[in-house]
Amino acid sequence: MSGDERTGLRERTRRAVRAELSDLAVRLFLERGYERTTVEDIAAAAGMSKRSFFRYFPSKEDAVFGEAEDVAEQVAEAIRARPEGEPPWACLCAVLREQQEAIRSAQPGLRTLRLIEATPALRARLHAERDRMRELITAALREHSGAGLDAFTADLLTGTAAAALEAADREWMRSDGAADRAALLDRAFALLSPSAGGQGIR
Repeated sequence: MSGDERTGLRERTRRAVRAELSDLAVRLFLERGYERTTVEDIAAAAGMSKRSFFRYFPSKEDAVFGEAEDVAEQVAEAIRARPEGEPPWACLCAVLREQQEAIRSAQPGLRTLRLIEATPALRARLHAERDRMRELITAALREHSGAGLDAFTADLLTGTAAAALEAADREWMRSDGAADRAALLDRAFALLSPSAGGQGIR
């Protein structure tokens, strides 16, 4: 096995353990309450030491949000890789459609979203994660578009796309998870497209 293959295997193993710990943490938070559940509780339930837990997550909050940080970087990189000259809004929509599976996998599930909404500390962290993702994507959009895209417009476009994602999430929650998230996102982008009247967001 080559060095690259060993590195890839280690990363896949790490991601699998992180996913298991995240699922376990959320289950304990739902059963016992977020504030009453400690890192020690999660580590013990996972059959590992507290020190081992911190190799995967710096805090119990981080266990709730799984791979969100990695996906933000992935989306930003995909924007930079789009064809030169592509209009910024078209670039943003194309990447978010392409990456929607990864985004959806990294986003909290229905029960986790409800836990977050009911827990002030987690709700604040969710907003902070979304702000960080918007900052990364805004920077990538400006890099992709060159000097032609000012900071205000890039921020507006990214914020509009983020609002579409969040509206799709809220509708999905209202449907108790029955709605098709991908279809909701497509619907949101269609409503915001130039042909729907948004002439300023090409």
